[in-house]
Amino acid sequence: MSELVIRGGKAVSGVHRVPGNKNAALPMIAASLLTAEPVTLENVPDIADVASMVEVAKSFGVKAQRDAAAGTVTLSAAALRTARIDPALAAKIRTSLLFAGPLLSRLGRASLPPPGGDAIGHRRLDTHFEGFRALGAKATLGRSALSFRGRLRGARILLDEASVTATENLLMASVLAEGDTEIVNAACEPHVVDLANMLVAMGAKIEGAGSNILRISGVESLHGCKARVGCDYIEAGSYLAAAAATGGQLTLEGVEPGPFEVLEKAFARFGVTWTIDAKAGTLRYTPRRRLRMKYDLGDAIPSVADGTWPAFPSDLMSVLIVLATQTRGTCLFFEKMFESRLYFVDHLRQMGAKIVQCDPHRVVVTGPSRLVGGTVSSNDIRAGISLVIAALAAKGVTRILNAESVDRGYVSVDASLAALGADIERRP
Repeated sequence: MSELVIRGGKAVSGVHRVPGNKNAALPMIAASLLTAEPVTLENVPDIADVASMVEVAKSFGVKAQRDAAAGTVTLSAAALRTARIDPALAAKIRTSLLFAGPLLSRLGRASLPPPGGDAIGHRRLDTHFEGFRALGAKATLGRSALSFRGRLRGARILLDEASVTATENLLMASVLAEGDTEIVNAACEPHVVDLANMLVAMGAKIEGAGSNILRISGVESLHGCKARVGCDYIEAGSYLAAAAATGGQLTLEGVEPGPFEVLEKAFARFGVTWTIDAKAGTLRYTPRRRLRMKYDLGDAIPSVADGTWPAFPSDLMSVLIVLATQTRGTCLFFEKMFESRLYFVDHLRQMGAKIVQCDPHRVVVTGPSRLVGGTVSSNDIRAGISLVIAALAAKGVTRILNAESVDRGYVSVDASLAALGADIERRP
């Protein structure tokens, strides 16, 4: 295990290039199994989760060539040799579950151990099971494996929750199913749209991407393609919070404007605003004044709540909580999706933050607080980057243990932040 050592008090400023979206790259890697022809993905982030997902694909017999520096991965699933995932590989990454849909489509069966991933609370698998059963598959949950088997036929599927991974899994399963499929209450996040666009480039017939109703007409086969992973607006939001919390100014390159429309209202609540040049693909943040909370009408304490897109994304809730510790005023945060995501605030309180945890889903933050460095530990990707931001804003030295958790979702976070003026180093 490695650790990040950060000496706080230096502004995060400069130019940062936003990498590809991990939440798009992972299902797109799984989708490569839907064809026997080569698939090339571009703008793939060089992170641990991508490496793990490629290793899982290779375990099925997929040939993979990855150029991390160029951001490309080429996968060829011409000879799938198994429909069973190695338990050790599946334990590394929750999105190993996304291979179920492609394996069912190509081989008529899939066997997966329970998926791993971050410990941020219970994540239901029911939506996947109910969807596969609606498509005609036999789905069973054993003590050590999730098993799916059968010939898929189109159906109307009303999801009981707008689950991103369930939407992606069922979308990949239905493109080769016999007949027409309609997925209602589908997730419509940008990374779901990236996957749908890739499948269309492979010859799939999909309508409604970006809405909560997807209509799919099954085709007999798909072909290879080149597909580009969209920008990681979660990483972009994390770096914006780091700049704002430390009094820096930041230019982001490789930006696609669409997702930032959702982020800008929540960030503006803290006094963080930006300008986007859509043609150049750049976003510029220049602080105009000290951070101050914008209260609701009647001077009421505001709240920030997450939800399914286009609500504010859960993956940035932890980041905004840290930003709130450096903003004058009080704010309620309501994490609706994961009951364990907010437990990291214990570390922030240890560093001097004024936070009241009301219950597993809600915290009240009053700022600004003078944070002081110490030793903390990261238990998931988003808590990890949030503790990094807190350390950057704190006085003194902070040691962040289990730095590998941050590496799963952020490209070379120590080198990237050092290039922006942070005093940060990695120790084994």
